[in-house]
Amino acid sequence: MKSFISGLPKVELHLHLEGTLEPELMFILAERNNVTLPYSSIESLKAAYQFHDLQAFLDLYYQGALVLQTEQDFYDLTYAYLERCKEQHIIHTEVFFDPQIHTQTGTPFDVVAEGITRALKDGEANLGISSGLIMCFQRDLSEEDAIETLKQSIAYKDDIVAVGLDSSELGNPPEKFERVFAMARNAGLKTVAHAGEEGSADYIWGAIEALHVDRIDHGVRCTDEPKLVQYLIEHQIPLTVCPLSNVQLNVFGEMTQHNIVELLKQGVLVTINSDDPAYFGGYLNDNYLTVAEAFGLTKQEVARFSENAIMASFLSVERKQRLQQKLEHYLDIQFRPII
Repeated sequence: MKSFISGLPKVELHLHLEGTLEPELMFILAERNNVTLPYSSIESLKAAYQFHDLQAFLDLYYQGALVLQTEQDFYDLTYAYLERCKEQHIIHTEVFFDPQIHTQTGTPFDVVAEGITRALKDGEANLGISSGLIMCFQRDLSEEDAIETLKQSIAYKDDIVAVGLDSSELGNPPEKFERVFAMARNAGLKTVAHAGEEGSADYIWGAIEALHVDRIDHGVRCTDEPKLVQYLIEHQIPLTVCPLSNVQLNVFGEMTQHNIVELLKQGVLVTINSDDPAYFGGYLNDNYLTVAEAFGLTKQEVARFSENAIMASFLSVERKQRLQQKLEHYLDIQFRPII
């Protein structure tokens, strides 16, 4: 199974670039930018990666992001992730970035966007990995701040395919951002939103009805309301689920309690993703393998997650068909009878 997953052509749809900041790179960038970290070593930093909830993780996440200050920093961060993609046979990725984290501490929007977009273009040219860029608004900040961020992004309308909504759910329902999401849709952008991770099923309904999202990030609390699950199935609204992250943040006590396989078998368009892999102990292949082992999945069942991710992506129909052909070619070889 490990070998099968390693070679399986995959698509990742829920990945925060700032969440790929490995401890080693964090220390390199801290030294580069004269930032003092509150950790004496890489080992002491890794020891802090024990989170009891989402906010505990976010506190460390925002602290780590302070080392990202120049265009080259954002380039190095992004390209390092794309090299991981190459190793893990991820053929397309749609990545989040959080500009407000950086603009709030004085780093201009253009510095962030230029570094990331340059790396994504080089990743396609040099590594053959296609990508889409999703600009997330922080839901703990005001909608006015989100609107200003959207305005700053206009110069990058050819690079940004969608807007998203992340950070702490509780007390920050989707309805808070109804106007800015309408503005983004009117500008031709796709829309996604984190919902139903720490928030209730009502947050998922809010993302669907108030924000009119094209897909839901996380969404695992949907099973609290059977009518919502049925709605997701009927309308084929994708869920970008992050299994290791969910266990690490105590959304589920252990992987065998996760509902991702239940949702797959019910017909929900559910996908596997790695969220913030530097912090949660695993990139995409690790998430696939952990789910497969926890539930004793067959190779055909595992492959359905990859097929779902292709379908749920923001690629053109033609490009989706080409990726589907790659997947089918791989599966044909894997399941070809031995004579």
